[in-house]
Amino acid sequence: MKTTVAAIKMPPVMTTGNERGEGSSNSWYSIRAAVNNTAEVRIYDEIGGWGISARWFAEELAALGQINRINLHIHSPGGAVLDGIAIYNLLKNHPAQKTVYIDGMACSMASAIAMVGNPIIMPENAMMMIHKPRGVAGGEAEDIREYADLLDKIESVIIPIYTEKTGKTPEDIAAMLAKETWMSGAECVSEGFADKLIQPVKAMACIHSKRVEEFEHMPQSIKGMIIAPQGNAGAQPQPQAKAPESQIQSQAQSPAVDENAIRARLQEEQRNRITGIQNVFSLSGDRYASLMAECIADVDCSLEMAKDRLLAEMAKGITPTNQLNGPQNRAEFHAGMYTGNGNITGDAVRAAVMARAGYEEAQKDNPYNCMTLRELARISLVARGTGVSSMNPMQMIGMAFTHSTSDFGNILLDVANKSILQGWQEAPETFDAWTKKGQLSDFRIAHRVGMGGFSSLRQVREGAEYKYVTTGDKQATIALATYGELFSITRQAIINDDMNMLTDVPMKLGRAAKATIADLVYDVLISNQKLSSDNVALFDKTKHANVLEKAVMDVASLDKARQLMRMQKESDRHLNIRPAFVLVPTALESVSNQVIKSVSVKGADINAGIINPVKDFATVIAEPRLDDASQSTFYLTAAKGSDTVEVAYLNGVDEPYIDQQEGFTVDGVTTKVRIDAGVAPVDYRGMVKCTV
Repeated sequence: MKTTVAAIKMPPVMTTGNERGEGSSNSWYSIRAAVNNTAEVRIYDEIGGWGISARWFAEELAALGQINRINLHIHSPGGAVLDGIAIYNLLKNHPAQKTVYIDGMACSMASAIAMVGNPIIMPENAMMMIHKPRGVAGGEAEDIREYADLLDKIESVIIPIYTEKTGKTPEDIAAMLAKETWMSGAECVSEGFADKLIQPVKAMACIHSKRVEEFEHMPQSIKGMIIAPQGNAGAQPQPQAKAPESQIQSQAQSPAVDENAIRARLQEEQRNRITGIQNVFSLSGDRYASLMAECIADVDCSLEMAKDRLLAEMAKGITPTNQLNGPQNRAEFHAGMYTGNGNITGDAVRAAVMARAGYEEAQKDNPYNCMTLRELARISLVARGTGVSSMNPMQMIGMAFTHSTSDFGNILLDVANKSILQGWQEAPETFDAWTKKGQLSDFRIAHRVGMGGFSSLRQVREGAEYKYVTTGDKQATIALATYGELFSITRQAIINDDMNMLTDVPMKLGRAAKATIADLVYDVLISNQKLSSDNVALFDKTKHANVLEKAVMDVASLDKARQLMRMQKESDRHLNIRPAFVLVPTALESVSNQVIKSVSVKGADINAGIINPVKDFATVIAEPRLDDASQSTFYLTAAKGSDTVEVAYLNGVDEPYIDQQEGFTVDGVTTKVRIDAGVAPVDYRGMVKCTV
């Protein structure tokens, strides 16, 4: 037996005369912009009435742009729970200041929405009502039990809304919901459901929803004010002009509204909706029975919405490209209509391009594997419902780049990004093995203290105060700069199926980005830049004592260079810095490894008892840029992370960044590759230069 679960509600009768923002009588809300970035929002009558869902509410609010204040006026008996929760979350998370006015009544879901206000303002004779979620269910016993569980879940979602505003416990709120609690303005302020009490209103707008008839404990005082229109106290009725005889006869002959016929028509529409949803879910067996029950219970859930929710649920936890032959792509599933398939097509196209670029394995069941870039551009449009039969190739590819629902441009950007990062990561550069990695948050000049920074700590005698340390005026500076290039993926490249523009070119740019940083680092050593802290060259024999002359690559020279580094001081205190790396030109790479890694020294075959005093004291790093300056000069540096040469990145992002936009001067997409980095020597005491 098929499951039938529904929550049938009678929509309000469409009549004029109630307040509807700009005079419209077919909506339960109105949103308009006011002065000083303020939005005036009214929720009058039944939430979800006239088939208008919370999505429309959200779109209209977003259309106002940036607003700083929302004045929300409520006069509503409640309505669709899911729409109400959506509106509550939308307003709750909106950054604007929210003030809520209860103009007459805020019942059921309308009272929950009102809880977003800070403050909530109520007249003395306004009313608020809270109660347990209600609904109507049909089907077998198990179906009824499942629907009861659903109502309990909804209640568990609503209770925290009230507890957050009132400070009451969940148990207290649950007890109030259970007995359909009605509260006047004064009672709401007393119980924490409102913040401010104002003078009573003399009249309230008429509520046309039949929902008010369901309230068992509604006070007669407010029922009399909202069921029939009320005039201002003391107002005199206006005389009515007599209608022409022909009009009177026409009115007399007009048939009365048949409420039974309207009710029957609505029930038939609901039966058709439920049957359609059941047919959609029947293709997937009983795996999504719970979701089907939720779709049926939500009277605002159309057949198309149910399909989308089913597709989203089916896509969870699976690789979309493995579902191309699934039930969601069968003709009978779509029943002759165009229906979106989530992002299955976009993911399959992305997988195909990634496989061609060599970054992912080809999925054997992906039908797009053998397609050219031009064909994939066409698929990206057709799968989104965009016709291309009248377009030439240049127009079609241009549309694939620019169409708002096409993923094609983003897919190409992803592939190019992978290529750039691969080029960066695989670039054979050596600077990051020994330099210090830093981080800067902006492009202003930053200061570094260096290796010394402070001398010994001062003694604090009993009862004496601690004193603040001060850093010296001479500090090293470092600042960021931006380095980058542009390249274009043209329409001609797509038509020609030129994958090099997605792989080789971006990869080489990634390598070039890292080589740019390496050039800056080794230029510090080769050009012997001045330290910003003392305006003296980084390597200076007299003032910095970090230059060893007449040095060759042997044990004696390395030992003397090590002593120079170990003897560096901060005032009178030794810093005890140990070398960790030896930077050599490639011409000295072999002999350096031989000298440092040998167990004994040269000539030890005469006396086997001689050990190598510099064995493994540092790691050899060979850099060809040093050969360009000298094939005999080498350097000792302290451990990685020491204050030697710092390479700082903007916010610590040590990879190239790419951005993409449609080219105006080029028929295609222009991609920008950039990296924000700064390179500077920080302290001379962690480095020694050895020259012949």
